This record gives sequence, C-alpha cells and structure tokens, in this order.
Amino acid sequence: MLPYKTIQEASAVLGRNLSTAETIWFNYSANKSDYFLYCHSIVYLFVVFSLIPLPLVFIELARLAGFDRYKIQPKVRLSWPEMFRCYKVVVCNNFLPIIVPLQLASYPSIKMIGIRTGLPLPSGWEMFAQLLVYFLIEDYTNYWVHRFLHNKWGYEKIHRVHHEYTAPIGYAAPYAHWAEVLALGIPSFLGPAMVPGHMITFWLWICLRNIESIETHSGYDFPWNPTKYIPFYGGAEYHDYHHYVGGQSQSNFASVFTYCDYIYGTDKGYRYQKKIFQKLKGELKGNGEQNGVSYRFPTQDLKSD
Repeated sequence: MLPYKTIQEASAVLGRNLSTAETIWFNYSANKSDYFLYCHSIVYLFVVFSLIPLPLVFIELARLAGFDRYKIQPKVRLSWPEMFRCYKVVVCNNFLPIIVPLQLASYPSIKMIGIRTGLPLPSGWEMFAQLLVYFLIEDYTNYWVHRFLHNKWGYEKIHRVHHEYTAPIGYAAPYAHWAEVLALGIPSFLGPAMVPGHMITFWLWICLRNIESIETHSGYDFPWNPTKYIPFYGGAEYHDYHHYVGGQSQSNFASVFTYCDYIYGTDKGYRYQKKIFQKLKGELKGNGEQNGVSYRFPTQDLKSD
C-alpha cells in the first residue's frame, strides 16, 4: 500500500509530477496491500500458461497448410484430448496444490529481500537490466539443477515425468514431478533475491520466464521468431533435441541460453547431429528429393555426449 493519500502528495514527495505510468500505478495500487499485489503473480502465471500455447494448439489440430515444415517432429501429433490431459494434470497436480500455496506463503521472503511496490517506478532501462540479470542467474543455476536431474537417481525418481513428452508441446513446459517444480523454482527466485526490484519487474519476470519456457517446448521452430536475434538463445529446436533423445540425454541442459552447454561440453551430441543433418539435407536437395527427413536430426541412435 502506498504511503500517499493523493497524487499531489506523491508528487510533492518525489519533487516532480508523476508520469502517466506512475499515475496509473497510483490509482490502481494506492489502497491495495502489498500482499494483494504480490498475489497477482498467481493470476498472471495461470493466464500465461492457459493462453500462450493456444495458437500453436490451433495450428497443431487444424493442420494448417504451410506450417508442417516448421514442426520439429512432424510425425508426432497429439490429439486435443491428449493436450487437454497435459493441461489438466499441470493445473490439478502442480498449479493448485503446489504453486498457489507456495506463492501465498512466500510473501514474507518477498518483503525480506526488498521487492517494493512504491514510487517512483523503475525506468525501462532499469527493468531491462534487472530482467537480463534474472535470466542469466536462472539460466546458470537451472543448468546445474537440470544436469543433476539427469543422473540415474534424479531421472528415475523425478525427471522422467517431464520426459514423458519426447515431442514436447507448450502445455508440457511445467509438466513435471512435484519435487522438480520445487527444485526449479529456486533458480527462478534467485535473481529477484540477489537484485531486488519493483513488483512490476517481478511480474514481468514471472510472465517472460514462463513464456520462454512455453516457446522452447512448443515443438515448432519458426524462422521469423524474434528470439532468433537474441545472442546465445537456445529456442525450441535446441531443447526439442533434449526431449527427443530422452532419458539417455546428456546434452542441451540449458533452460534459456546455450553458453553453459558450450562451456561445459554438453552440446556436442546436438552439434554433431546438426552437422549430419545439414549434410543429409544437402544431399537430398542435390538429388531433387523433398521428403525423407522426418526430424531436424537424422537418427535417435546417435547419442554422443
């Protein structure tokens, strides 16, 4: 709750007139508790998870002409009941019994680390810098948690649930064992804990991180995707390979960027098969063949580290 009763009082304290964004924020948040504002993150999580995958669900079910070429594993098609089952399992097994109570109970930690709701609002550059730090911190720590989950015990007891989808879809992004949901929540919280910002930045972080996860599990690799212009960004094809190889995968652990896999040598299998595919694709074009490769990588038997 803001410590100002009027916009004039807020302007006097700041020593300037409120910006348009700050005026909107004041009118909305002035009489709302910080806890109520923090709980908005639950709504945003649900809305993002429910709505963002829908366009690709429509493309998948409608079999729209011209889009098959962008599907990474075109031979794998899920029906609407199968997709809805994935959605229902995530909501009923993870979102309602785990994520919602965790969000409701974690407010004291949010206050402790210093995430604020007051004025002034952060500038665009400040928000951008903080979000970049959040992504980098989450990506590095997620890499090691994910890599641990691929040891024999971690995979068999926990991570195998997420790998039930060898050809992932957007709704399968948070489809995981409850222990994995908790474990991977730590990397997501580390960034805001280390570099606390405004509540609006926190909301944006939650939304963007989930949109990114849905995109990398989408099963489609569109050439016009703006994320292709982000340096070291993995994307759908990069992560799809990790699911395609499955339980034996020791490659492509990164959640967002590819630098950890490159530094620690866990992208060699991906790069090796990518090279084979490009060679095979060139040979097929040279022979005038349009079909014959059903996936971006030629064989599942090559599981080199």
